[in-house]
Amino acid sequence: MDPHLLRTYVTVARLASFSEAARELGYTQSAVSQHIAALEQDLGAALLTRRPVAPTPAGARLLEHAGPLLLRLDAARAEVVRMAAAPEQGLTLAVTSTALTPRTVLALPVAGVTLAVLPRDEVPAAVATGAADLGLVDGLAAPSDPLRLPDVAPLRVRGLAEEPVAVLLAEDHPLARRPGLRLGDLVDARWIDAPDTGVPLARLRAASGTSGFRPAVRYDGTDLRTLTVLVAAGHGLALLPRWAAEEARGTVAVPLTAPRVVHRTELLHTGTLRGPARTLVAELDVTRS
Repeated sequence: MDPHLLRTYVTVARLASFSEAARELGYTQSAVSQHIAALEQDLGAALLTRRPVAPTPAGARLLEHAGPLLLRLDAARAEVVRMAAAPEQGLTLAVTSTALTPRTVLALPVAGVTLAVLPRDEVPAAVATGAADLGLVDGLAAPSDPLRLPDVAPLRVRGLAEEPVAVLLAEDHPLARRPGLRLGDLVDARWIDAPDTGVPLARLRAASGTSGFRPAVRYDGTDLRTLTVLVAAGHGLALLPRWAAEEARGTVAVPLTAPRVVHRTELLHTGTLRGPARTLVAELDVTRS
């Protein structure tokens, strides 16, 4: 398939409009219609209904393939361009809100750093497409097990740290004075679902093998302080790396004793490391050892 035609199709499907897609892509509406017709002829299937503009069943299936395909093309272009270009003087680091540990902060260059706090699933794509030089992601894992990351491109992955996790509770919560808590005992507790800040509740269900952990509040943000304020106000529990949980005011961090899991942080980069990115990776490797 011609990737230009595929990109046009994805844009039309996303905007549900030939004219809006033409405006966004900088084409005439006639050119967009020709692109869609050519792609449909190539595949031998209708991909869009016209009134309203919406994917057919075959078109919906193509959309599932199109995102990863186009992302791979963007990643390949970005890496080749990066290799051919002069080394950048600055450093752009894409991170999840709890992946930037105090140890990593100390290793950052004193100037020229841009930090982009993103949802977990967006960090690999930012690194693959060149929007970020390096990525830091984190999550819940069994000791020494790698994280499950989206397969967006052939990225290099380095394990940086594994730390204990803690259940964050309001100071007046009935369980706040416990020396430790088991995940299985918290299935029916009030939880805050903050998938891009705390450990996602879906991950807790998988770790415990239950269908519990129903959210009392949903927080779709990346600001750690907002999550801890919600916990302190009694809106629910959250699971965090111990270093982050112990710094939250108005809360108590109780160690998670079972199952045996850790908060794992991984560094992502492409095969090309130069300038400040190479220096930071070398520094983090030294401090890890």
